[in-house]
Amino acid sequence: MLSRTADHLFWMARYTERAENTARLLDVTVQTSMLPLSEQDAAQGWRAMLGISELQAAYDRKHNTVDARCVIDFMVRDPSNPSSIAACLKEARENARAVRGTLTTEVWEIQNQTWLDLNKRLGNGVLDHDPSQFFEWVKYRSHLSRGVTLGTMLRDDAVHFIRLGTFLERADNTARILDVKFHGARDASEGGESGSEQTQRDFYYWAALLRSVSGFEIYRKVYRDVITPARVAELLMLRADMPRSLLACMDEVVQNLQHVRNDLSRDTERFAGKLHAELQFARIDDILQAGLHDTLTEFLQRIYELGNRISRDFLVPLAA
Repeated sequence: MLSRTADHLFWMARYTERAENTARLLDVTVQTSMLPLSEQDAAQGWRAMLGISELQAAYDRKHNTVDARCVIDFMVRDPSNPSSIAACLKEARENARAVRGTLTTEVWEIQNQTWLDLNKRLGNGVLDHDPSQFFEWVKYRSHLSRGVTLGTMLRDDAVHFIRLGTFLERADNTARILDVKFHGARDASEGGESGSEQTQRDFYYWAALLRSVSGFEIYRKVYRDVITPARVAELLMLRADMPRSLLACMDEVVQNLQHVRNDLSRDTERFAGKLHAELQFARIDDILQAGLHDTLTEFLQRIYELGNRISRDFLVPLAA
């Protein structure tokens, strides 16, 4: 497969997954902000989300204050934000258009219709009066894109590059969601509430996080007990049977790299395999003892490096 074709397929998938994960992150922050919080705590939650998305500086250049309305607008439709949902869905559609002949008609039509419907939805005010409904729509369109891809495309290199983009992006975003919410929970626990109030608040906090990654029912099935931060971290990092966990994502990355390997990719496969093995044989107690934030920060750095290696070996290299 030509490197430019592989590049368009890879980034089509990454942008689609990025839009979905931005919707998930925004939705859980909206849900968390409905808890009884002070204005300062609410603003801190939105600021933490911007920070983990590496968008704080860009946001501050446009806005003097941090509040839900401004952050949602910036993260959903601001044309100056290349990581906004609107920008991601536009880029996904443009990358799909560039390789329309490689895709099935159904896959192209999903990408194109999503972009057309997005503009209608942003114009009818749904984002202002019911943001959660809008975020659910973004997630649904991403699910539809993946399902149609697997249901209609030949299982050749095109699908493998699409899957590589999807799961590399998902691993990055799951780590970010987990990191920002653990920071938020730590800050919230210092609020001086009574024990019963804190317990109730913690439940809604962690339940919202689990729902943001479609993990609430899975958690109940796996642990059958109260929600604890350590178990949430274990589920989202080390459970291979949890579809959005870091380990499950790396399973897919390693497998799809094997399918598209070439003469240049041996070191990249080794790099990915080492990261996969560290997750596969890790224990959550050891991770928490070493520091969850430090572990996730290192993971994000290595995922970024892995993306650069994949671009170097298979795709159009990223600009320095």
